[in-house]
Amino acid sequence: MKSVVTIREAAARSGVSAKMIRHYESIGLIAPPIRAENNYRFYDPRLIHELGFIHRARELGFSIADIGALLALWRDRNRPSAEVKAIALSQIAVLEAKADALRAMSATLRHLAAHCHGDDRPDCPILENLAGDQSITQSRK
Repeated sequence: MKSVVTIREAAARSGVSAKMIRHYESIGLIAPPIRAENNYRFYDPRLIHELGFIHRARELGFSIADIGALLALWRDRNRPSAEVKAIALSQIAVLEAKADALRAMSATLRHLAAHCHGDDRPDCPILENLAGDQSITQSRK
């Protein structure tokens, strides 16, 4: 059992926390690891490599479902790359929509902050907006 490591070492090598490794195992994203007589989990290099794959996919914002599909395609050497590309293009659209939403939020907050005097007066368009008074954000449209 020289090439296998404990969950702690697998976490360190893959960048995935031990808690998430156990979660990925429980939802079937990764195969169950080798179990010793004492019931400790031991991870082989292939499984650690898959955990690294999952970690990189999570960094790119892929959902668990997409990661499962990507893992299945990665494991299948006869896969059509068109399926992989379709998943990637779909993720790009998701990320671009999120970026647009973040830009809109930033613009709204910038507008509200510009209209807040930031002094001793109690009037504050930021708080008014959060409380539901949309007149300040409506006036900029």
